[in-house]
Amino acid sequence: MERSVILTPGTVLQVPLSELLTSAAKGSGKTLRERERERILQALRECNGKMGGPEGAAARLGLKRTTLQSRLGPLGIDPSNFRD
Repeated sequence: MERSVILTPGTVLQVPLSELLTSAAKGSGKTLRERERERILQALRECNGKMGGPEGAAARLGLKRTTLQSRLGPLGIDPSNFRD
């Protein structure tokens, strides 16, 4: 929630849907790293591996493309596996 307040331009709070969905995953016994990996994988699947642009996975996750790219390696994710 704090992240959304900081990153929202203007006076209307904008919270990405993906941010809200993670609260439902609490209590699932998964680590934060596992949940983050699953969210990124799902976004990449939905975007066919496209990371940048308004229809890309980064936008869907509320991240900059470069931030998403920097998270892929440590999580063991290869975005080219999701392209048609």
